[in-house]
Amino acid sequence: MPEPVTPVTFPPAFLWGAATSAYQIEGAVREDGRTPSIWDTFSHTPGRTAGGEHGDIAVDHYHRYRDDVALMADLGLTAYRFSVSWSRVQPTGRGPAVQVGLDFYRRLVDELLAVGIKPALTLYHWDLPQELEDAGGWPERDTAYRFAEYAQIVGEALGDRVEQWITLNEPWCSAFLGYGSGVHAPGRTDAAASLKAAHHLNLAHGLATSALRSAIPARNSIAVSLNSSVVRPASQSPADLAAARKIDDLANGVFHGPMLHGSYPQSLFDATRSITDWSYVLDNDLTLIHQPLDALGLNYYTPTLVEAAESSGPAPRADGHGASAYSPWPGADDVAFLQTPGERTEMGWTIDPTGLYDLITRYTREAPGLPLYVTENGAAYDDKPDPEGRVHDPERIAYLHGHLSAVRRAIADGADVRGYYLWSLMDNFEWAYGYEKRFGAVYVDYATLARTPKSSARWYGEAARTGVLPTPSEA
Repeated sequence: MPEPVTPVTFPPAFLWGAATSAYQIEGAVREDGRTPSIWDTFSHTPGRTAGGEHGDIAVDHYHRYRDDVALMADLGLTAYRFSVSWSRVQPTGRGPAVQVGLDFYRRLVDELLAVGIKPALTLYHWDLPQELEDAGGWPERDTAYRFAEYAQIVGEALGDRVEQWITLNEPWCSAFLGYGSGVHAPGRTDAAASLKAAHHLNLAHGLATSALRSAIPARNSIAVSLNSSVVRPASQSPADLAAARKIDDLANGVFHGPMLHGSYPQSLFDATRSITDWSYVLDNDLTLIHQPLDALGLNYYTPTLVEAAESSGPAPRADGHGASAYSPWPGADDVAFLQTPGERTEMGWTIDPTGLYDLITRYTREAPGLPLYVTENGAAYDDKPDPEGRVHDPERIAYLHGHLSAVRRAIADGADVRGYYLWSLMDNFEWAYGYEKRFGAVYVDYATLARTPKSSARWYGEAARTGVLPTPSEA
């Protein structure tokens, strides 16, 4: 007789959420005073996105948000993480807010609260106002100060109703994919600029945290969401261990060093000395960056496997971050990125829940006492409706079961994880991949924009309602 399966049960207060970002879902890019962001410009530049696709309409959440919130409530979600479009609120990145832009987010938050869903607001998910990029973008120090002013505006408008605040989403992508490899907006390919951008994103986070403290009630929580990499060496040789340390500095230490510990790794400075002298790190910057946080968001999809590169020829770069002749890893030309073994998603990313467990337990050690949230985790699959219009996605259910089980194991081992946000609520504009990669738990017919919950959405909703993971076969 088979052994009974012990149910995977979560704490009663655990938040079951889904996540989106403004440019990927809102559309309405020219309505109510909104002006272009760097992603509007990038996606309308020939050759930058798959099929020349863009977010002009996206999935039209700007006009359909009430239906989308009702759908979340029907699924049983208890939290929703969304981002604010900076250029919808403050079109030039400077000056007073456009109240009609803020009103959209006021209505969205009120709708969420009315059905018992906790809003989690991300201030920046990669959509810098184009006018600020024209003035130099994130490599310019002034952008950090403009961001703090924007944070103050949004905090004053919504701080009475939103308890969970996130300053930046995945600043690594903003800095190194946007200014290093150029596969993300604004599409620049300058290694020195990418490191300057990283520092000024850190500064923006610190300044915005301070601005929010003055604008929102003390009961509210301020966090940042990092896509920290789980970097694994191909072997335990000294050369491979050194390669892993270098990439860990560039993926993780460059952000969590200043934010959590008030310093950059010296080894990061040593590795990038030929690219920059870091003279833009001014006196008192690290104090400004190192602000107390109330929580930390962790985004995870797949681990990173590296080894020391051969001395001749270009190093392999199967890092999962898109194709470019330019590397997003400044100073790391001597490191080879290898494809990790195992089953993969449509993004080509290996499915490995142990990486999420390792990430959570690492940050339990890095930041003892700081509550953690998994602010993004999910998978893209080639989902299609069946003849009856149903969308069955057993691969995603298995993915979610494995990764949520890893979260629960980390909690059992002492990690203070308080919530999980599935990426994503619904299919949407997947950046440079256009609309060809479907991450959603809800299927979107891009011709009609009709929403259809996939079987994974129902499975996840059952977990949210009961606090217990259904078996993958219970979809």
